[in-house]
Amino acid sequence: MSRIYLASPHMSDEGYEQMFVKEAFDTNWVAPLGENVNQFEKEVAEYVKIKDAAALSSGTSAIHLALKALGVGKGDVVFCPTLTFSATANPILYQNATPVFIDSEKETWNMSPKALQKAFEKYTPKAVIVVHLYGHTAKMDEIMEICEKQHVPILEDAAESLGTTYQDKFTGTFGKYGVFSFNGNKIITTSGGGMLISNDESGIQKARFWATQARDKARHYQHSEIGYNYRMSNVLAGIGRGQLMVLEKRIAQKKAIFDMYQKAFEDIDAIQMHEASLQERCNYWLSVMTLKENSKVKPLDIMEALEKEKIESRPIWKPMHLQPIFEKYDFFEENEKNSSVAEEIFNHGVCLPSDTKNSSEDMEKIIKIIRDLFERKD
Repeated sequence: MSRIYLASPHMSDEGYEQMFVKEAFDTNWVAPLGENVNQFEKEVAEYVKIKDAAALSSGTSAIHLALKALGVGKGDVVFCPTLTFSATANPILYQNATPVFIDSEKETWNMSPKALQKAFEKYTPKAVIVVHLYGHTAKMDEIMEICEKQHVPILEDAAESLGTTYQDKFTGTFGKYGVFSFNGNKIITTSGGGMLISNDESGIQKARFWATQARDKARHYQHSEIGYNYRMSNVLAGIGRGQLMVLEKRIAQKKAIFDMYQKAFEDIDAIQMHEASLQERCNYWLSVMTLKENSKVKPLDIMEALEKEKIESRPIWKPMHLQPIFEKYDFFEENEKNSSVAEEIFNHGVCLPSDTKNSSEDMEKIIKIIRDLFERKD
């Protein structure tokens, strides 16, 4: 019985990736940089309609360099959503800064403008990181209005939302800097890699400098600043160029997967699919459901039933303020009654298999297993 994955790499049927990788081998630009890197940066920037982009080794490295470019350092405070992957928050500590975690709101599951406003009443942060979780855009109008009044820059972690738009503008392009991830489970992949984007071309140029060990322009090896080995290789950039050519197709496939789940579960009152709530195009990177408090079927029941059939699913991200490494830092809740929206989502949510290689038979199997659980509980 073959395994059904949550989200795995999906190379193009046309072989675009192999074409660009072969070009890298034919020209012997295997590492570190080359034409594929240059073109991949240009093509991503053109796709999201922004001035410049730097291809890096990961989305995490992109967040790190963005924080550095924003001047974040020891003793500074950075606001960060609590409902996210740890890679969003870890770079704050790389810079010896202090994370302060912000609760979610129920509509998009992203940073709560209400909780953000409360955090500003206590702290003046150096930067605010906004995440677009599972491909769903945050309430950028409200968040930007709050941050602009305080003259605090926004860094968008759009690792999961490449291709998502809000008011006809791509996520990642609202803030001072934006970040994409091309990890193996993302909507397009370079095996491992990321991208830092901005309309501040000098900022991107500086990020490239830091990412290539901060080597000064001198005949000998001279370094006046701390640098990092963060650049993407020319081979991986070739994979990315090929993947970018099928991004629109993948977005349509992800939406079709979501629509199939939504239709299949529309008669089960306990299930709520997390659908796009704003005027946007969502990339639906992962299809995610939550179960009502009184549901007889629990998230663990679903995950265990799927796992028995070699089908991968997973919980919602565990909020950062509940993580042992981050639990000592401040956290601002959405509600006044000491109840966290992020915790509620975490406790009741399941990420469903959203692999674009899934056949209709795979989808029917997944849906049947979940429906059978609810029918047995009735």
